Amino acid sequence: MKELKNFQKKYLKALAHSLKPVVFLGQNGVTVNFIESVNQALEKHELIKIKFIDYKEKEFKTQISETIVNDTKAFFVSIIGNTLILYRKSKDEKNQKINLPQNK
Repeated sequence: MKELKNFQKKYLKALAHSLKPVVFLGQNGVTVNFIESVNQALEKHELIKIKFIDYKEKEFKTQISETIVNDTKAFFVSIIGNTLILYRKSKDEKNQKINLPQNK
Protein backbone atom coordinates (compact mmCIF):
# COMPACT_ATOMS: atom_id res chain seq x y z
CA MET A 1 0.00 0.00 0.00
CA LYS A 2 1.40 3.37 -0.92
CA GLU A 3 2.11 6.06 1.64
CA LEU A 4 0.07 9.18 2.21
CA LYS A 5 1.72 12.40 1.09
CA ASN A 6 2.46 15.02 3.76
CA PHE A 7 -0.29 17.38 2.57
CA GLN A 8 -2.78 14.48 2.74
CA LYS A 9 -1.70 13.65 6.29
CA LYS A 10 -2.07 17.30 7.25
CA TYR A 11 -5.59 17.36 5.75
CA LEU A 12 -6.58 14.17 7.62
CA LYS A 13 -5.10 15.42 10.91
CA ALA A 14 -7.22 18.56 10.59
CA LEU A 15 -10.33 16.43 10.02
CA ALA A 16 -9.44 14.16 12.95
CA HIS A 17 -8.93 17.04 15.37
CA SER A 18 -12.55 17.06 16.54
CA LEU A 19 -12.99 13.27 16.55
CA LYS A 20 -13.15 11.22 19.72
CA PRO A 21 -11.35 7.84 19.92
CA VAL A 22 -13.61 4.98 18.81
CA VAL A 23 -11.30 2.09 19.74
CA PHE A 24 -9.21 1.70 22.88
CA LEU A 25 -6.08 -0.45 23.19
CA GLY A 26 -5.60 -1.77 26.72
CA GLN A 27 -3.74 -4.53 28.50
CA ASN A 28 -4.93 -7.29 26.14
CA GLY A 29 -2.92 -5.75 23.32
CA VAL A 30 -3.52 -6.33 19.62
CA THR A 31 -5.89 -9.30 19.46
CA VAL A 32 -8.05 -10.66 16.65
CA ASN A 33 -11.09 -8.98 18.25
CA PHE A 34 -9.24 -5.68 18.50
CA ILE A 35 -8.27 -5.78 14.80
CA GLU A 36 -11.87 -6.66 13.89
CA SER A 37 -13.09 -3.64 15.91
CA VAL A 38 -10.60 -1.38 14.10
CA ASN A 39 -11.67 -2.79 10.70
CA GLN A 40 -15.34 -2.18 11.49
CA ALA A 41 -14.64 1.37 12.67
CA LEU A 42 -12.57 2.14 9.56
CA GLU A 43 -15.28 0.77 7.28
CA LYS A 44 -17.91 2.91 8.98
CA HIS A 45 -15.94 6.13 9.57
CA GLU A 46 -12.85 5.97 7.28
CA LEU A 47 -10.88 8.19 9.69
CA ILE A 48 -10.54 7.01 13.29
CA LYS A 49 -8.63 7.60 16.48
CA ILE A 50 -7.32 4.76 18.63
CA LYS A 51 -6.46 5.57 22.24
CA PHE A 52 -3.53 3.80 23.91
CA ILE A 53 -4.50 3.16 27.53
CA ASP A 54 -1.74 0.94 28.92
CA TYR A 55 1.10 1.79 26.54
CA LYS A 56 3.01 4.97 27.31
CA GLU A 57 6.47 4.29 25.80
CA LYS A 58 6.88 5.93 22.39
CA GLU A 59 8.85 3.03 20.88
CA PHE A 60 6.20 0.53 21.94
CA LYS A 61 3.37 2.69 20.57
CA THR A 62 5.24 2.99 17.26
CA GLN A 63 5.75 -0.77 17.06
CA ILE A 64 2.09 -1.54 17.90
CA SER A 65 0.95 1.10 15.39
CA GLU A 66 2.92 -0.63 12.62
CA THR A 67 1.25 -3.93 13.51
CA ILE A 68 -2.22 -2.35 13.46
CA VAL A 69 -1.55 -0.62 10.11
CA ASN A 70 -0.30 -3.86 8.55
CA ASP A 71 -3.16 -5.98 9.93
CA THR A 72 -5.87 -3.53 8.85
CA LYS A 73 -4.25 -2.34 5.60
CA ALA A 74 -4.94 1.22 6.72
CA PHE A 75 -2.87 4.35 6.26
CA PHE A 76 -0.91 5.69 9.22
CA VAL A 77 -1.74 9.38 9.66
CA SER A 78 -0.16 10.29 12.99
CA ILE A 79 0.48 9.49 16.64
CA ILE A 80 -0.29 12.44 18.88
CA GLY A 81 0.33 11.72 22.55
CA ASN A 82 -1.47 8.47 23.32
CA THR A 83 -3.69 8.62 20.25
CA LEU A 84 -3.16 6.92 16.88
CA ILE A 85 -4.94 8.29 13.80
CA LEU A 86 -5.70 5.91 10.92
CA TYR A 87 -7.38 6.32 7.53
CA ARG A 88 -8.78 3.79 5.08
CA LYS A 89 -11.28 4.48 2.33
CA SER A 90 -14.52 2.58 2.90
CA LYS A 91 -15.48 -0.13 0.43
CA ASP A 92 -19.15 0.80 0.86
CA GLU A 93 -19.96 3.93 -1.17
CA LYS A 94 -22.57 5.15 1.35
CA ASN A 95 -19.82 5.32 4.01
CA GLN A 96 -17.35 7.21 1.80
CA LYS A 97 -17.30 10.68 3.35
CA ILE A 98 -13.71 11.80 2.89
CA ASN A 99 -12.47 13.12 -0.43
CA LEU A 100 -8.71 12.85 -0.03
CA PRO A 101 -6.90 15.61 -1.96
CA GLN A 102 -4.63 14.31 -4.73
CA ASN A 103 -2.74 17.54 -5.42
CA LYS A 104 -1.47 20.28 -3.17
